[in-house]
Amino acid sequence: MNDSNIIVETTPVGPLQCNCTILGDLVSRKAIVVDPGGDAEILLERLVELNLQVERIIHTHAHLDHFLASGKMKEATGAKLALHREDLFLWDMLEDQCRMFGIPFEPPPPPDQWLENEEEINLNDIQGKALHTPGHTPGSMCFLFESQKLLIAGDTLFQGSIGRTDLWGGDFKKIEKSIQEKLYTLDEETSVITGHGESTSIGHEMRANSFVRA
Repeated sequence: MNDSNIIVETTPVGPLQCNCTILGDLVSRKAIVVDPGGDAEILLERLVELNLQVERIIHTHAHLDHFLASGKMKEATGAKLALHREDLFLWDMLEDQCRMFGIPFEPPPPPDQWLENEEEINLNDIQGKALHTPGHTPGSMCFLFESQKLLIAGDTLFQGSIGRTDLWGGDFKKIEKSIQEKLYTLDEETSVITGHGESTSIGHEMRANSFVRA
């Protein structure tokens, strides 16, 4: 974001190196955290260093690697957890997910809020909206900050790839439709923070993504 009052930091966390993003408003000193997939202590320490208080913890979807640290983050900050309702079944089956990947299980608290398509994600100078982009999971969301040309895409869109659709509730036709109709219609210069790995841009993926072309 090209706003001196806003900070955006993305850090790979947890056993599967999920990209967790801190969006901070430096005037109000308030923040939104997206997908705290592990390493709660590292994230909390960074928030202290930035002098930011977390208001909301929002999730692109409910695979374990995107919310393993959500419970600890909520306990430490009092922030509300938000998720799309269609991914509640995944949130509730964290123990099964952890068993599948051999990761220690800690029961998560229930989500506090349900994210809706086109819902505003605002915090002072941070102005964005949630986009429901099913396919990777039924409740997958992307978060668009249009004026800053920034998209947090979770596991819907990667650099040169897309989210897998062979896990619980995945559907290739739906993710293809979500990408073509909701993401590839965005400004081509929009930067994309992906759920794992390097960032990309909408324009690059429209032309070069080998799974879903514009």
